[in-house]
Amino acid sequence: MATITKRKVKGHVYYYLVEGKRVNGKSRLVKQQYLGRAEQVVARLEGQPPEPTRVRVAEYGASQALLVVARRLQLVELIDRVAPKRDQGRSVGAYLLLAVLNRILAPCSKAKLGEWFRRTALYHDFPVRDADLRSQRFWDHMAYLTADRIQEAEQALSQRMVAEFGVNLSTVVYDATNFYTWMNPQTPSALAQRGHQKQQRADLRAVGLAVLVTTDFNIPLFHAVFPGNRHDSAQFAQVTETLVARYQALRTHCGSVTLVYDKGNNSPATQAAVDARPSGCVGSLTAPQVPDLLAVPIDQYEVVPDCGDLQAYRTTRTVFGAERTVVVTYNEALYWDQWQGEFAHLRKLHEQLRARQKSLVTARRRSPMAKVEQRVAETVATAGPSVCDWVHTTVTEAPEGPRLHFTLDHNACVRWGETHWGKTILFTDHAEWSTAQIIATYRDAWHVEDTFRDMKQPSWLHWQPQYHWTDDKIRVHAFLCVLAVTVAHLLRREAAQKGIDLSLPQLLQDLTEVQEVLLAYPGTSGTRDRLTLTTRTRRQQKLLDVFGVPAPMDKPVI
Repeated sequence: MATITKRKVKGHVYYYLVEGKRVNGKSRLVKQQYLGRAEQVVARLEGQPPEPTRVRVAEYGASQALLVVARRLQLVELIDRVAPKRDQGRSVGAYLLLAVLNRILAPCSKAKLGEWFRRTALYHDFPVRDADLRSQRFWDHMAYLTADRIQEAEQALSQRMVAEFGVNLSTVVYDATNFYTWMNPQTPSALAQRGHQKQQRADLRAVGLAVLVTTDFNIPLFHAVFPGNRHDSAQFAQVTETLVARYQALRTHCGSVTLVYDKGNNSPATQAAVDARPSGCVGSLTAPQVPDLLAVPIDQYEVVPDCGDLQAYRTTRTVFGAERTVVVTYNEALYWDQWQGEFAHLRKLHEQLRARQKSLVTARRRSPMAKVEQRVAETVATAGPSVCDWVHTTVTEAPEGPRLHFTLDHNACVRWGETHWGKTILFTDHAEWSTAQIIATYRDAWHVEDTFRDMKQPSWLHWQPQYHWTDDKIRVHAFLCVLAVTVAHLLRREAAQKGIDLSLPQLLQDLTEVQEVLLAYPGTSGTRDRLTLTTRTRRQQKLLDVFGVPAPMDKPVI
């Protein structure tokens, strides 16, 4: 029978619910439950729950789902195998995994890694001290990841990914881009260089990044970091052997592999390296490489099935020393886009030349002829090579000083439009493919562009901020950014395969909104601390179920 008893401890009265039974003829206490002081017992009887003394809300859903993917990928184990260290504290793989999760969910500098960590529920899985998450501790561990070890780790992770997740390798896409840095111009670096800046920050030094991704959810298989002032084709020539060897090593999981790349990566040397391997390729050519094909009249083109209004002219040509199938496509929408773009350049050039013409008339001092001719030539050159052919300028000497005259060659403009606008030139060694299949495969190049776009948008997977001042740190930063893309896109792929096909930002947003709530009660209240999750939508709950994310009460509170 249960009874309520009171006990006096250090002058305070406390109440307990106790239950006794007779065991072997003797009375024994078999249950005791602490109820609290008198006012607490009254509050319970009146239905008043105790007030928590502390409430902690932390990000839970996205980090836990990403951890599930990272564990299937064996990311920590593979990194630790390649870059072992003394069995003391967290491993290199654990630090890298934390940085990858941060790069996916809330990109920040390594100095703010600990601050971000405290806003998540990752303390369940990573029992670390604040001192362990200082940027210096992070970089101490990343020193184990040399350039050779990074390549070895990436190859091992690619093989694991294909084996575990069954990623389709039938078509892979290669391309390169660059990212600006905040490095001091005087800091020595072979990677951070000034050059053509694709993010329009010519005032800053840039680092180049080349990647090979699958068309199956844009998953990276290979990456390389290179100087920001190196041309894409020169970089492709340097990595071709490694790149081709990488995807050839993965062919055991796929019957054939087709490599796709655009004309910016073309060179005879790289094509020879690609041809030396038993795989296919689809690329594009520039107009000067096959000028005779651009002169083929549109009435000889044929409508391509399943490609809308696209028309194509198909033939064979010797390209980079081998007979290949060449397809010239014509797209009416692309024609008008290029028409508008070129004429915008032409209009701007016209305004600049008119302004130059007027300044020569109103100038108070006579300018040297050579200097005027140089400035006019520089102005015309900025309009682009095609516009330069349409505009003819002359500078004449007059008693008042140099005078500028310019005319537009309308016939040249029309001829250029008829032969160039709206056209794309493709080549392939897949002679057995249909024209529609060749075009569709080349269009798969958007997968790598989409990957670069992910890395340049500010909310998720952002390459920035990047303040690192040594080439070794830049290589590690690039590696963890590519790993972040890999884990995030595997997450999206798994969700899509289970019927939840969302964009990556929407998927991460849904999961991030699932947060852990810790309710901490006074020790004298008799109520245990409680872990729960915020209210979830049906889709959010389905996502947690799909990835097997455990409830927080199934994890220890550390």
